[in-house]
Amino acid sequence: MNVLVNSTSQQKFGRNLREIRMRKKLSQEDVANATGISVTYYAGIERGEENPTFAVLENICRALKVKSSQILPF
Repeated sequence: MNVLVNSTSQQKFGRNLREIRMRKKLSQEDVANATGISVTYYAGIERGEENPTFAVLENICRALKVKSSQILPF
């Protein structure tokens, strides 16, 4: 089954991540390192270009110390 991701939701998700990261005064590198992913991949998530797995999403939430409901746009 192919599931299409709404690009607007993906971009809003990325903006939410960026806003939270910046409020916490963390760099993309800080979050990527704490999450175990590359900085390039994390930056792509923030730009709405990458669609992270559930495991990556969970690790990002832990790194930012937020609930998924704070970053998901739905």
